[in-house]
Amino acid sequence: MTWQQEQRRAQWEKRQKRRQPERKLVAVEMLFFFSAFLLISLKEQVDWMGLLLAFVVPALIFVATIWMPKLFPADKLLMAIVNFLCALGVLILYSTDGGAGTERGFQQAMYYGLGLIAMLVCILVVRYVRRWHVLIWIMAVGALGLIALPLAIGTEINGATNWIRIGGTSLQPSEVVKIATVLVLSYFMSRRQLLPWLAFMAVCMGVLMLQKDLGTALIYYCTALILFYANTGNLALTGLGLLGAGGAAVLGYKMFAHVKKRVAVWRNPWMYYETSGYQIAQVLMAIASGGLFGVGLGLGAPRVIPVYFTDCIFAVICEQFGVIFGILTLVMYVIIIVRGVSTAISARRGFYALIAMGVTAMLGIQTFIIIGGVLKLIPLTGVTMPFVSYGGTSMVSCMGLIGLLQGVHSLNQDDLSYDYEISRTLAQQAGLQLADE
Repeated sequence: MTWQQEQRRAQWEKRQKRRQPERKLVAVEMLFFFSAFLLISLKEQVDWMGLLLAFVVPALIFVATIWMPKLFPADKLLMAIVNFLCALGVLILYSTDGGAGTERGFQQAMYYGLGLIAMLVCILVVRYVRRWHVLIWIMAVGALGLIALPLAIGTEINGATNWIRIGGTSLQPSEVVKIATVLVLSYFMSRRQLLPWLAFMAVCMGVLMLQKDLGTALIYYCTALILFYANTGNLALTGLGLLGAGGAAVLGYKMFAHVKKRVAVWRNPWMYYETSGYQIAQVLMAIASGGLFGVGLGLGAPRVIPVYFTDCIFAVICEQFGVIFGILTLVMYVIIIVRGVSTAISARRGFYALIAMGVTAMLGIQTFIIIGGVLKLIPLTGVTMPFVSYGGTSMVSCMGLIGLLQGVHSLNQDDLSYDYEISRTLAQQAGLQLADE
C-alpha cells in the first residue's frame, strides 16, 4: 500500500468515526418511535394503522437524516431534531383516544412526507438557483395574490378569515407564503432596495389585518424587523419599528372584539371558565396533571381541550410525557435557533445570510407565540407549534423553511470544502502537509 493510499484510508476511517454518533442518535430516534407506535397499536386490540405507522415514521426519519445528507452537505443535528419533532407530532396525534385522533395521526404522517418533499425542493432551489431576479418578482406577486385569496373565498375560524376550502381540504395561504416572504425580504434587503420589500410587507400586513389574523401578522412583522436590524444594524429605526408594533397592538385591541376577549381571558381565565376561558383553563390543568414525568403515552384527557391538536398540542405533550420532557422539547427549539444563527453567521454572501436569519427568526417567533400562549406568558393566539401541530400547510411551510436553512448550510460547507482544497493544493506545492491529513 502506497503512502497516499494509507493517508486516504486514515481519512476515511476518521469520517466513519465522526458519523457513528449521528447514526446512533438516529437509531435511538427510530427505535423510540417504533416502540411507541407498537405499544399504542397493541394497547387494547391490534390496530393495523398503528402497526403501519410503527414502520412508516422510522422510515421517514431514516430517509431524512441518513439518506438526504448523502445528496448534499447537511446540518445533521438540525435534521435529527426537526425530524424528531415531526415524528413526535404524529405520535401525539395518533395516541389521543378515538377515531378522529388516529385519523389525524395518519394524515399527519402523510403531511410529514409532503414536508420532506418541500424541504428537499427548497434545498435544491437555494443550492442551484443563481439568477434570482426574475424568480423573486414572480414569488412576490404570487405570494401577494395567494395571501389575499381568503378575502375573496375565505372561511372564518376563531375570528380570523384566513382559510380557504378546496374540495374537502382546508388550506391556510399565509403559512405557505412564509417561505416566499423570507426569500423576498432577504433578496431586496441584501441589495439595499428599500421600496420593494417595504411595499411587499405593507400589502401583506394590510391583508392580514383585514383577515383579523393577528398572530400571523405579528410573525411577519417581527421577522421583517429582525432582518432589517441584521442587515443594517440601525438601532434607532429598529426601535421605531418596535414602537410601531406596540401602537399596532393597541389599535388591534381597540378595533377587534376577539382580541379584547383574549386579553381578558389571559388576565383571568377562571372568571370566564364556562365560556371563553375554558380552553386556557383546561390547558393549565393538563400541564399540572402531567407532573414531572407525565401520565403516560395515550393516557390523560387531551380531548377535553378545545383544538388540542393545533393550538394546544404542547399541553398534551406535557400531560402525557411530563414537564421535564416538555422542557427538553423547548431545548430542541433553542438548538434549532442556535444552529440557524450559526448558519447565518457562517454565510459569506449577504443574501444567504439573511435567508438563514429570516428562517430562524420566523420559526423562533412562532414557537414563542404559541408556547408562550399555552403557558399563559402572553395571550393565547391561534398559530401552530412548528413541526408538531396538526396541519398540512403548517408542516409544508415549516419544513420548507428548514429546507432554505439547510440549503444555506450546504453552500457554507461547499465554501469550506473549496477553501480546504485550495489550502491543500498550496500546501502540496510548498511541500507541506495539512494538520488533519
